[in-house]
Amino acid sequence: MSDLGNDRGTMKQSSIPDHASRVTHHVSAFAIWVTGLPASGKSTIVAALKPKLEGLGFTVEVLESDAVRRLITPVATYAQAERDQFYRAVAFVGARLVAHGVTVVFDATANRRAYREFARHLIPRFLEISVDCPLNVCMDRDKKGTYQKGARGESSTVPGLQEPYEISLNPDLLIDTTKTTPENAADRILSVVRERMIISPS
Repeated sequence: MSDLGNDRGTMKQSSIPDHASRVTHHVSAFAIWVTGLPASGKSTIVAALKPKLEGLGFTVEVLESDAVRRLITPVATYAQAERDQFYRAVAFVGARLVAHGVTVVFDATANRRAYREFARHLIPRFLEISVDCPLNVCMDRDKKGTYQKGARGESSTVPGLQEPYEISLNPDLLIDTTKTTPENAADRILSVVRERMIISPS
């Protein structure tokens, strides 16, 4: 059974286990969720962002969905219930890392808003970065063959193709990857981090 909530796409409160409630977080750690269609440019941006964050003195861990999925659901079906469980687990792991002073960058499509909102519920210091890229451009860029599998009927769960991708309604930053480089995109994210996540001593 899906643990999704109402039409606004929020997780039901009852689906949040007691041990996943908000915790006292390390003062400097935070999380960034970089979301967008498959092959929209998320991972390239994250690769440019990580060393920039480390240059500011943060300990950074990237939770990349494909890498984490190989551990949590090694024989992935991408069914709705499986996706629900996967993103709950990813958000919980990220929250625990942040609680121990590690800044987390989620590199994951998270095609339903509920997944990102669940992570925001667990992590008070949270930024959502929406990576915008037209579907046809994503398909042209697709090196993993995700869209080709969907087009051939080998997969029926590709976000943006057969499954909906719910765009961020109020992201902390919107990046159009057809109009900027990964390096510039990372710099823009860093500017938001400096503005909202770094507290200057009084």
